[in-house]
Amino acid sequence: MAIDIKRHKEKMNRDEPEIKLVPFIDILFTLLIFLVVTSTFGAASVTGDDTGTGTGKPNMTDTTGDAEYYLLPVAGLQKVVVNGVDMSSEIRGNAIGVHARVLDQGDVQIKTSEHAIYIQAPSGMSPQEAVHSPE
Repeated sequence: MAIDIKRHKEKMNRDEPEIKLVPFIDILFTLLIFLVVTSTFGAASVTGDDTGTGTGKPNMTDTTGDAEYYLLPVAGLQKVVVNGVDMSSEIRGNAIGVHARVLDQGDVQIKTSEHAIYIQAPSGMSPQEAVHSPE
């Protein structure tokens, strides 16, 4: 029996190359799993003075610099109340300066439904000292 080479060549010329997607996706997922498993993820450094109270306040001792006031954006909020005193006149350029001690020892509540920020300053701090208009 003779081999029909001519018919085989015509068949090869008519066939379109195909990309098989299932093995391609399998290889991609295998590479993805390999990269995730072999990656190292660094943990955030924890300072020794963290009491673990879970208040959700930023730990201002972790910041660099010695700023006395930090800018707090108040875009869309029209009212700032410190210890019951309205300090909305201190808002400049959609921001207000809040004393570092307020962030460490006080309480800042943003109530978007009332378009207001309520700040409870630490004892012995006046509302004028707790917030400051940005310069």
